Amino acid sequence: MAEGTGMSKALAGGIGVLTVSSVCGLVLMTVMYKIQIDKFPPVSPPTPTKPVIPTGLPPTLRLPDYLIPESYKVFLQPYFYSAITNNYTNQSFIFTGNSTVRVKCMEHSKRIYLHVHDLNVTTVEVTKSDSNEKLVVSGYKIHQNESNFLEIQLKETMSGHGTYYDIFTKFEGELLDNLAGFYASWYTKNIKAEEVEEEDQERFLATSLLKPTDARKVFPCFDEPALKAVFHITVIHRPGTSALSNEIGVKTEIDGEEWIVTTFEKTPVMSTYLLAFTVSDFTYISKSSGTNIHVYQIALPDISAGALENWGFISYQESGLLYDKKTASSFDQERVATMIAHALAHQWFGNLVTMRWWNDLWLNEGFATYMSYIGVQDAGWDLRDLIVLREIQTAFQVDSLNSSHPLSLQENYIQTSAEIIDLFDDITYRKGAALLRMLATFMTEEAFMKGIKTYLDKFQYNNTVYNDLWNCLQETKENVEAFMSTWIEQAGYPVITIITQTGETSQEQFLLKQTGVRRPHFELKDKDDWLLANVNCTGFFRVNYDEENWNKLRMQLERNHNVIPLINRGQLIDDAFNIARGHRLNVTIALSLTKYLINDTEYIPWESALKNLDHLILMFDRSEVYGPIMKYLRKQITPLYKHFEEYTLNGTIPEKHTEQYNQVNAISVACSSGFPECIEMAKSLFKDYRNGTNDIHPNLRRAIYCSAIASGDEYDWEFAWKEYQRATVTAEKDKLRYALTCTKEIWLLNRYLQYTLDPSKIRKMDLVSTISYIAKNVAGQPLAWDFVRGHWSYITQEYGISLGSLLDAVTKRFSTDVELEEVLEQDEDDQALAARALEQVIERTEANIKWVKENKQIVKEWFMGEL
Repeated sequence: MAEGTGMSKALAGGIGVLTVSSVCGLVLMTVMYKIQIDKFPPVSPPTPTKPVIPTGLPPTLRLPDYLIPESYKVFLQPYFYSAITNNYTNQSFIFTGNSTVRVKCMEHSKRIYLHVHDLNVTTVEVTKSDSNEKLVVSGYKIHQNESNFLEIQLKETMSGHGTYYDIFTKFEGELLDNLAGFYASWYTKNIKAEEVEEEDQERFLATSLLKPTDARKVFPCFDEPALKAVFHITVIHRPGTSALSNEIGVKTEIDGEEWIVTTFEKTPVMSTYLLAFTVSDFTYISKSSGTNIHVYQIALPDISAGALENWGFISYQESGLLYDKKTASSFDQERVATMIAHALAHQWFGNLVTMRWWNDLWLNEGFATYMSYIGVQDAGWDLRDLIVLREIQTAFQVDSLNSSHPLSLQENYIQTSAEIIDLFDDITYRKGAALLRMLATFMTEEAFMKGIKTYLDKFQYNNTVYNDLWNCLQETKENVEAFMSTWIEQAGYPVITIITQTGETSQEQFLLKQTGVRRPHFELKDKDDWLLANVNCTGFFRVNYDEENWNKLRMQLERNHNVIPLINRGQLIDDAFNIARGHRLNVTIALSLTKYLINDTEYIPWESALKNLDHLILMFDRSEVYGPIMKYLRKQITPLYKHFEEYTLNGTIPEKHTEQYNQVNAISVACSSGFPECIEMAKSLFKDYRNGTNDIHPNLRRAIYCSAIASGDEYDWEFAWKEYQRATVTAEKDKLRYALTCTKEIWLLNRYLQYTLDPSKIRKMDLVSTISYIAKNVAGQPLAWDFVRGHWSYITQEYGISLGSLLDAVTKRFSTDVELEEVLEQDEDDQALAARALEQVIERTEANIKWVKENKQIVKEWFMGEL
């Protein structure tokens, strides 16, 4: 607030000058105005015209922004019965419903656009909300293209002054089994048919999977994440079933045909893709935690995602939620914990605060992935460092391709459902988590969490772009935007090259398929010290050194590996192998780093080495290089196998979680590389299993089942297949389903591939992983590739899945010109179904071809020299 009214002489003089100048200016303007009027006399103003009413389809696949939804009232009525008895003969997998969405109209218009897909819309009515005045609908049309628009044409014009209208629709659809929209599923339930007999009875249910763009398959809606609204859901369902949705329901019965009406309380303001509803005969268990929060978590027999974060009603695969102490491993328990943590993190990151459009999907998925490690750590699970193995190293692989994409793209680049689905990839989840981890280290975790709380509080129930996050974080740390902008807006990551003799450092983008590489000359000097950069791999970049420093690091590992931090022991190996794949380092340096592992029993460096050696195996397991690789692996793994042998033979496991992982690594690699003691151990335990005694610890079953079937015969396979069919716990079924892919018998693998098309044998949600497992087997890879090519369109249309992850799995071995030609031969329609994934496969294959040609002999000679 100013004090007094006095002014200085200088200020008064300045004001006087300004006043004189202003008067002179006005005089000059008056003269100029008179000259212009004489030259161009004024004309009468045009007659006012009516506002322009938009006509025709919107210019993009996005909904126009003049209608803002505020609330929905949705009634859904599925007609199926959960169990078929003699009294029920009219089983029908259809649903009907109606929806009323209240919208605010911001521009004059005679057209309404909503989303609809695979629904038959039978009635459309539009009413002015305050007066109940009906507007005449002259027609409506569902556009059968990628827009999925329901276009409603009106004879009258809607007022564009924030006037409210109600759009009422009636519709009907099918409860398909394609794991999308509102779909049907089934399971078997063991019941007592009589007092002494039991039987398995088939049961049916209906559930939803609406993420990312399938709410439009259930009811007409504004199916974009920024168009949030409140939802009032009512489900009318058969007796003997119960309905669940995002809020708590109130049940009432109606007369006539027996139905139950379950009306749910209104939801928070939320996006359409977070809605969920299930009708089943499931029962529930509950536990009081002392906090009055109602969250439903349901385990479903068929769901294509590991979990869906529907607000207040989270859906899981059975193995993602259910844990059986008798048959499940520690890793199954960990999977349940991390999946729950990921889904619960979404209740804030994605549900409470949602990205404005799918181009910023990482704001949801990157956060949920990163926070799941923090959540599990706080629950007492020591897994935080594993983010480097599971997320960062995997993200590095994809992000080293030219066909990678920025974490955040421009909105107009992402429009079709296929383009949206393509974003659910390793860049979005894993690189997103990696960069958040890097940012938290840059800021300090305390400052980072403080900024995150500000972000959640400021934008709750709203939508954001990533700059909103930077603005909130900058309240606790300066220069966040400057630090992070290039990481988010550009694809790829750098490799930092350090010349230790001169201190010179340089930076360039790291790409597997390099065009013209700068190869600095490294002059070796006589120094004892070594340099280690990117401690604990907090930065999202790789580090290359001159050869002398690499050799000094190798010698330090061989003298005393504990001097180098655990995470870096793994990351040094991962960096070296991948920098060698990028033609910046001799592959023998990377290989030499694995020699010290004969003395290391820690999981992180072993897992890093095995992942990279696995790539060599994929490149060479069809050539003469394979034998020497296996002999070297067998030599290196033997001490690790012996380290855990007492546990293995006693059917016990180490206490430390990462040691349990490494015990499994020891068994898997020792058996697959031909170590006789391991193979005999696996065969003996599997024989006991066949004889009715399964004393194999759940942690070890996957590895031992696989080894026994790989070295076994047709009868071992058939036994495991019957055990798979008989198993009732998903975690045990998954172990057997994987082990069945380990056989070397071509005809069994071919038959198993055919089983994946029969949902009564292999559930639809397991199709991708089963084919991927078969492709990992060198005997099964060409079979899996031919199978996917032959069923490309069918798998996409019938199973409603993206081909991205499947394509990645069945082409990992591709390293020949013939295989490249086969990929390029896919027709245009097929290519359109997985455009980005196919582009990445092509680029990776080209890089593999070049690398194998240059390095095959070098690799062979190195392994031969180590035998």
